[in-house]
Amino acid sequence: QVQLAESGGGAAQAGGSLRLSCAASGRTFSSYAMGWFRRAPGQERDFVGAISGSGGSTYYEDSVKGRFTISRDNAKNTVYLEMNSLRFEDTAVYFCAASRTFVARSRFQYDFWGQGTQVTVSS
Repeated sequence: QVQLAESGGGAAQAGGSLRLSCAASGRTFSSYAMGWFRRAPGQERDFVGAISGSGGSTYYEDSVKGRFTISRDNAKNTVYLEMNSLRFEDTAVYFCAASRTFVARSRFQYDFWGQGTQVTVSS
């Protein structure tokens, strides 16, 4: 069982930056691939990016490539989402998730989820 807790959300202006953190419980954090997803009002929970257990591989949704960076610190049981050049359309609730199997873009491959943190970007 893994418990996840996101933090770092809030309000930002377009062009600004925010850094989200996701702290995980448990002693086997490095064995989990971690993903970030977001849900805008009235939409599905969409893939943002993911990182392998070692941190050696990362994957991003096309609209955030070059603007968002995922990293992890396995010693601190934490994964990060650095968001730069924010756009109004980045406004959403952001979720981190853990996968026991492999890095995936599909939310159905993830086993554990945080409660989410709101990011609001004003234009």
